[in-house]
Amino acid sequence: MPKSKRAKVVHLSKTEKKGKELTFKLFANIRECLDKYQYCYVFLVENMRNTYLKEVRTEFTDSRWTILRKDKGHGKSTGDGSRRRVSAQSKPISKGKIALEVLQIAKLIRLQYLTGNVGLFFTSQEPTSTLSYFSAYTKTDFARAGIPASRNFTIPAGMVYSRGGEIPQEEDVPLAHALEQNVRKMGMPTSLVKGRVMLDQPYTVCKEGDVLNSHQTALLKLFGVATADFKVQMRAYWNAATHEITEVNAMEE
Repeated sequence: MPKSKRAKVVHLSKTEKKGKELTFKLFANIRECLDKYQYCYVFLVENMRNTYLKEVRTEFTDSRWTILRKDKGHGKSTGDGSRRRVSAQSKPISKGKIALEVLQIAKLIRLQYLTGNVGLFFTSQEPTSTLSYFSAYTKTDFARAGIPASRNFTIPAGMVYSRGGEIPQEEDVPLAHALEQNVRKMGMPTSLVKGRVMLDQPYTVCKEGDVLNSHQTALLKLFGVATADFKVQMRAYWNAATHEITEVNAMEE
């Protein structure tokens, strides 16, 4: 008996591939920025948070940001370090100028820079002000699973307080008894005594350098311990006027 066409499973989450149109658009945007802006930076984002990244973008409204998820697209749009050149289908630009720019940018965004949450930042502001801003900009947030712990955190024995011993007991309040079952599910060997959450011995939530799991990050957030620092680290930049590439680490040294 043939299968009924009515009994067909339709996946509502299925989406169509964006294809090469999006890639070509990305190529065109980067090439346009090379002509429009004076400097092109390669930046690395540590502990990515969209909220803080939006805050940084508001400080540079006259600049252009390109967050890089896959390095192949950016490498091809500016030259991948081989003998490739800009496609003949790209917008008409001075051949001598674009050839030199492609060679320089290809060195700038070579694969050793394109690891992690990286991207391209185009601006016409002077490097002194740009680099000083990003070197000073840091936001602390709660850590997420999968990243190394930046510090040790141990909850002392006895009554468990809401900050887990991070502040003096006189300034703290006991942990709510309704949370005892939750923290026990996360691995803490707690007990409920007369409505108070108790620990028989100190409990180490994490040690510095250990990769955090979901239970550890949940406990850190519960006790208000923020250990992740959001930073935008500039690795190198290219100058359109001199066609030179400057590594930021080399400047600092």
